Amino acid sequence: MPNETTYSGILGDAQRFHASMETTVSQIPHLEAGRLRLGGSLERAQDLLKQQGTLTASKQELSQQIKTAIADVQLLATMLRKGVRQHFGAKSEKLAEFGLQPFRGRKASTKPTPPPEPTPEPTIR
Repeated sequence: MPNETTYSGILGDAQRFHASMETTVSQIPHLEAGRLRLGGSLERAQDLLKQQGTLTASKQELSQQIKTAIADVQLLATMLRKGVRQHFGAKSEKLAEFGLQPFRGRKASTKPTPPPEPTPEPTIR
């Protein structure tokens, strides 16, 4: 199947071809060198695919370890931020050195203008 596009499909097709060449090696001796090179290349490609699978598995494992480590970092940083805020006080400007926002009070809100009072309608008697 020359139209294979996946690595496993291409290698499977090449392995079948290589096996066919081995059975008829006596009929095509002038292609023996190429058949040997094909065998070596097939072995190398299969080894590389095995290595890739191993690395993919270890990459996934490392990703899980990183996720756990990041969660620990976030938890500890939050706890320490609270401790720094408690030690120096919520209004201390010293908090800015730690990247924390000191409490500086609320901004004065502008009072909305009250709606105009409705004028009483004249009553008809």
